[in-house]
Amino acid sequence: MALNPVIESVTAEITRRSVATRSAYLDRCAQYVRRSPVRKGLGCTNFAHGFAACPEADKDRVRDGAAANIAIVSAYNDMLSAHQPLADYPALIKEAARAVNCTAQFAGGVPAMCDGVTQGEPGMELSLFSRDVIAMSTAIALSHSMFDAVLCLGVCDKIVPGLLIGALAFGHMPCIFVPAGPMTSGLANDEKSRIRQLFAEGKVGRDALLEAETRAYHGPGTCTFYGTANSNQMLMEVMGLHLPGAAFINPGTPLRDALTRAAAARIAGLTALGDDYIPLSSVIDEKAIVNGIVGLLATGGSTNHTIHLVAIARAAGIVINWDDFDKLSSVIPLLARVYPNGKADVNQFHAAGGMSFMMRELIDAGLLHEDVTTVMGQGLRAYCSEPWLAPEGLQWRDGVAQSGDDTILRTASAPFSAEGGLRLLKGNLGRAVIKVSAVKPEHRVVRAPAVCFDSQEAMQAAFAAGTLARDCVVVVRYQGPRANGMPELHKLTPPLGVLQDRGFHVALVTDGRMSGASGKVPAAIHVTPECINGGMLARVRDGDMITLDANRGVLEAEVVADEWNARQPAPADTTPHGFGMGRELFASLRANALGAEQGALTCGTLATAQHPTMEPAAARSSAAVIGREAEA
Repeated sequence: MALNPVIESVTAEITRRSVATRSAYLDRCAQYVRRSPVRKGLGCTNFAHGFAACPEADKDRVRDGAAANIAIVSAYNDMLSAHQPLADYPALIKEAARAVNCTAQFAGGVPAMCDGVTQGEPGMELSLFSRDVIAMSTAIALSHSMFDAVLCLGVCDKIVPGLLIGALAFGHMPCIFVPAGPMTSGLANDEKSRIRQLFAEGKVGRDALLEAETRAYHGPGTCTFYGTANSNQMLMEVMGLHLPGAAFINPGTPLRDALTRAAAARIAGLTALGDDYIPLSSVIDEKAIVNGIVGLLATGGSTNHTIHLVAIARAAGIVINWDDFDKLSSVIPLLARVYPNGKADVNQFHAAGGMSFMMRELIDAGLLHEDVTTVMGQGLRAYCSEPWLAPEGLQWRDGVAQSGDDTILRTASAPFSAEGGLRLLKGNLGRAVIKVSAVKPEHRVVRAPAVCFDSQEAMQAAFAAGTLARDCVVVVRYQGPRANGMPELHKLTPPLGVLQDRGFHVALVTDGRMSGASGKVPAAIHVTPECINGGMLARVRDGDMITLDANRGVLEAEVVADEWNARQPAPADTTPHGFGMGRELFASLRANALGAEQGALTCGTLATAQHPTMEPAAARSSAAVIGREAEA
């Protein structure tokens, strides 16, 4: 089928918008392409350091320089359930590399924090910026001029975007992402949510809550709900950076190990030393970025990627904004219902047909760019297949022709919704995004008085005191990247859910983030510009009538214009967020962070480049604040 005209026009606009930055990026990548290993140009002392610790057989191969040497960059630690399985991957990769007469070295580890552990805690204020720390750590790992390609091992929220941003700085190298897969299914997600709400109401105690959470998060692998971690895996597949079907194979299985070995063998053949050179810069282009947005919309994926995809694109010289998401959402059908958009988990999604079914539906409907470069060296049609272990080893076969469960996964001709799961909101409060795929139609329009807070703790205290038992729009301010690192506010979901279930019309408006598990309560999030940077949300006062209309894309404070323009921002003290739990070490990142729609970038030229969609006044405000903080 011909490509949908909206997808075609959005892609063309992104390409036009990105001409200068994309060209400059590709020129930089081209300067580093070498048809013989770059390590052979190192000084003898430098080179000897690089292979001194290798086993003798590997040492000879590295020293000879005729075969590829693959970098392994891993987010392994054994606190994160999603990353614990990565402990065994380096040995599998090295063995597979030797089998094709190549070598692999563990180039470096990157930090990997768990948002699930830090939710509602001071450590969460490091989370968003950990992405850029991971990107810089990846660059350090690849900086030794010893490698011809890189395998990135990571799964969760900021880790995959960080690894990809870092790898894109070495876009002349081939890159494949190697996931760990989801944990097996535990306590049903809707039951977990029910017990959380009961705890918020004081109807069950901490013991019952901990027991439910322990049954939900019970073993190695990714959390099974469709949050940011599993949205990451979907993105790596739809953007052509996984081996086909790699996203949702459980850890510790023969098929998972076979895919890990196959990734090492595959990337060994993609380097500039051979005849099938496919650098990362050729895989991540304008079409791949659009495919990523389409996949996000078609699955009702994480709102965090309205930030991360912007940053990833910018690292490849591509400029996107929330208008692109909104335009694409108008034509992308919602094909999946996975918690929090439904009751199923990702294992059930995978069993129903998973990625291969979804991608074939989107390609056949003209909703994905099929003519892209992938790590398979083919168009995206290769990803309509699924891996299996035949008697002779790992092979791929056509994915299922029909959904195994149409309450979880549907065709493009009979979707859950004709439009995607994200919307752009605009009005006198700024620009924001809302995840509507989990919000019932009757809750998508809320008009109610504002109740303002400057922290999630203050909002929770008001709920506990019973003062929120009414129609209201909860406004939580000063939660943006520059105020306090933009922590997720996921702990607000249970009390707001309780109020909604009691029949009140409630919504959340914030310049902060929710989780990839943003759920049933309408939430206008990532309000930009943020409050500390001159955002209008700081002018809202208790009792102001707020309209959040997800159907029309409206976010407005109903205040007379003269009064609105005369108001000063509500004062806020962000000093407590500057110290403790390592937050003092991130001061320069907070001071230089761009807004959410600009990817909250802090890294070098990526952060200092003016974003085309930034309003002139907001741009001046940003520059002024950065200047003041620099002087301070």
